[in-house]
Amino acid sequence: MITLGTLSGVPASTRTDLLAAPTLAALDGLGLLDEVAVVEIDPGISDTAATRDAFALEPNWLANCVVVGGRRDGLEKIAACVVLASTRADVNTAVRKLLDVRKASFLPMEQAVDLTGMEYGGITPVGLPAAWPIFVDSRVIAEPAVIIGSGVRRSKILLPGRLLERLPGVQVVEGLATGISPA
Repeated sequence: MITLGTLSGVPASTRTDLLAAPTLAALDGLGLLDEVAVVEIDPGISDTAATRDAFALEPNWLANCVVVGGRRDGLEKIAACVVLASTRADVNTAVRKLLDVRKASFLPMEQAVDLTGMEYGGITPVGLPAAWPIFVDSRVIAEPAVIIGSGVRRSKILLPGRLLERLPGVQVVEGLATGISPA
C-alpha cells in the first residue's frame, strides 16, 4: 500500500469503519476500495498543519477539499475545490468564474457538514453530492500520491493524485490554486 512520511495505509476495503458513509459508498461504487489506502489518526491532529507535523509530511503530499458557493440569478451554485496544502484555492477569481457567479465564498461550516454528510475537517471529494462539480487543481493530479480526508476526522485516505480524475463531476483545472498557503 501507500506510505508517505510516517503514515502507512492499509487497503480501504479492510478498514471501511474509517470512512464516512458517503465516502465508502462512492469508493465501493467506483470499485476503488482496494486501490486506495486509509490510515487511522488522532482526530485532534486532523487539521492539515497538525497532520503534516505529526507525520513528517511534505506540504505537496496533502490535499485540502473546500466547499464553496455563490449565487447567480437567485440560484445557489455549490462546488468542491481540491488543492495542495502548499497552495490555496483562488476563490475570488478562478472559482467564481468556474461557477459563473458574481461572488464565490466558502460555505459556512454547518452548511458544508449538513450537505456533505461528512465531518468538518474531514470533508473529501470522494462521495460528495452528484450534482456538484469538483474542481481539482492540476498540481494535485500530478502528485504520485496525496493524502485527503476520509469524511471523518479520525482517518485519512492516501491515493495516487491521478485517481481523483475518476471521480464523477471532476474537472481538472490549471491555476485553480495560487500562492503559498499560510498553513
